[in-house]
Amino acid sequence: MTCRKTSFQGTKMLSFFRRGPVAKLMLLVLGIGIFAIVITGFGTGGSGLGGLDTGGTGGAIASVDGEKITAQEVTQVTQQELARFRQQQPDLDLTAFLRQGSLEIIVDQMIDMAAVTAFGTDMGLVATREMVEREIQRDPRFRNLAGQFDPATFQRFLQSEKVTEAKFREDVSNRLIQRQLVAPAAGSVFVPQGFAAQYASLLLEKRSGLVGVVPAEAMGPGREPSDAEIATFYQQNIGRYTIPERRTIRYAVFGKDTVAAATQPTDAEIQAAFQRDQATYGARETRSLSQVVLPDEAAARSFAQKVTGGTAFDAAALQAGFGAADIAVGEQSKEAFARLSAPAVANAVFGAAKGATVGPVRSPLGWHVVRVDDVKTVAARPFAAVRAEIAAKLQQAKATAALGDLSGRIENAIADGANFQEIAQREKLAVQETPPVTGSGAAPGNPQWQPTPELQPLLRTAFEIEANAEPVVEAITPNERYAMMIVSNVVPATAPPVAQIRDRVKADLIARRANDRAKAIATALVSKINAGTAPAQAFAEAQVKLPGVQPVTAARIDIARQGQRVPPPLAMLFSLPRGKAKLIPAPNGAGWFVVYLDKVVPGDASKEAALISSVKNQFSEVIGNEYVDQLSAAVRARTKVKRNEEAIQALRKQLTGGGQ
Repeated sequence: MTCRKTSFQGTKMLSFFRRGPVAKLMLLVLGIGIFAIVITGFGTGGSGLGGLDTGGTGGAIASVDGEKITAQEVTQVTQQELARFRQQQPDLDLTAFLRQGSLEIIVDQMIDMAAVTAFGTDMGLVATREMVEREIQRDPRFRNLAGQFDPATFQRFLQSEKVTEAKFREDVSNRLIQRQLVAPAAGSVFVPQGFAAQYASLLLEKRSGLVGVVPAEAMGPGREPSDAEIATFYQQNIGRYTIPERRTIRYAVFGKDTVAAATQPTDAEIQAAFQRDQATYGARETRSLSQVVLPDEAAARSFAQKVTGGTAFDAAALQAGFGAADIAVGEQSKEAFARLSAPAVANAVFGAAKGATVGPVRSPLGWHVVRVDDVKTVAARPFAAVRAEIAAKLQQAKATAALGDLSGRIENAIADGANFQEIAQREKLAVQETPPVTGSGAAPGNPQWQPTPELQPLLRTAFEIEANAEPVVEAITPNERYAMMIVSNVVPATAPPVAQIRDRVKADLIARRANDRAKAIATALVSKINAGTAPAQAFAEAQVKLPGVQPVTAARIDIARQGQRVPPPLAMLFSLPRGKAKLIPAPNGAGWFVVYLDKVVPGDASKEAALISSVKNQFSEVIGNEYVDQLSAAVRARTKVKRNEEAIQALRKQLTGGGQ
């Protein structure tokens, strides 16, 4: 979905009012609503309903008016969503992803989309063959280096996704039907001026208060934990110690440097290019020109006679109804002016002396009268002076062509069934292999290993493809360097035995206990402050020595602009009643903040037209999504939806290897 851009950074302001404990990033993005999926293909790899056919029908997860949504379709969409989230969280594994409730959200979205498609079809909405073809051709994934739709690239995409062209076109058709139904609902939003003005005024509100901290380190280490306590803590927090899924990647880099030896131009090629490009390297002349083009010869002759009789060209043109911008042609080469007029006109003009008036001469445009304002000549550049320049251009062009040929040979070999090692040997490519690495490129347990610069761009794809599948070719630097790669081994996410990391677990347990003691003290401070004690006095009288409280002031709009980068105590100011304190944890278990609100200055947006307009735009977007959600709920209610909870849970167990 295309978000409206404003000077106040999209929907950050509204999200500030809606933020709550359930607003986890993953659930927010997955639950963004059917409108985003339909408009952009979000959630289904750009293919609308049904994901991609991975072969076979799979078990039925749900059905909508008798049309099944299979386990394999849900699996495909889940894998695509996991890959998308890994762009922001490279170490995210499938188990953690599903633990957030994402499987249920994906199933619900697929049901909603199926219902919308069925309803739209019943209403007579269609997606013609031309609409589907146009949608496919404008998909950037299917364009070549020149930015044009490439059927070969499209077919390679279908092969890599293991989907038939008919199935893909069906998915695109469904998405177009969905778009026709939901887009009008999203666009029919009216936000009253007064409503937006109230929220804009809230954004201008300012608050002042005090912040104190109870550091965990001020609590001391406490007593030594026992082995049993360490083991229990380890089990209770095993997710903290789990090493994300790791993969061993084999890759072979190739680029223009690989084909450099075969792309050096010969002397004959350089000489031929020099002769061919004489317009660039030979002697040439440009002329600055002014012209008038008249529809008949008599008028043109009359104009020319005025000029030759002593009337200035500009003045004569003005009398004929031409302004300065109409007669200015500017500096032109003979070839360029011939394209603007006609060869006969260009020949006459470039045969005249500086200051001469030429014409009238006829072209398809009419009768030309042209004044030669200036003549510039550029001397020829000798071959010796431009040889290196020509050689570099030829070498670049040959390298691009040779790299394309090499990439094509590799992709054809993959399509013909050749394996990674065979292709690498045939093309004489150096093979590199990583130790088991995470999605961020780290190699836990192998601190000496450092990833090469080429590896980082490959990681996303490496965590999307299956182990020991056919090789894939991925761009490192588009049009410059590529890599052929496979995943040779997958190490599932696992936690090392507690004995192996005992010291770390023990330190974490000691830190947790210190943080718990800090919380108890901070809780007592909050109670004391809320009972009427001044914050500074409460901190001074604490049972342990604590830093003093610090004053803070902020405007709500500044908090909204900063989004996720706002210090939590500062954000807390805007959820407190005046004269009250509240507890908030410090990052990384480092202690607890006590936040106290002292003063509130209301905002007034009555003179802030731009801000009010921005708020209206953002509300239009949010309310539009709400309209679409209501529409999809109504559509779903009128369709026959059957949801197989047992199959969903079975799929969850299959995806997580039996775990949760």
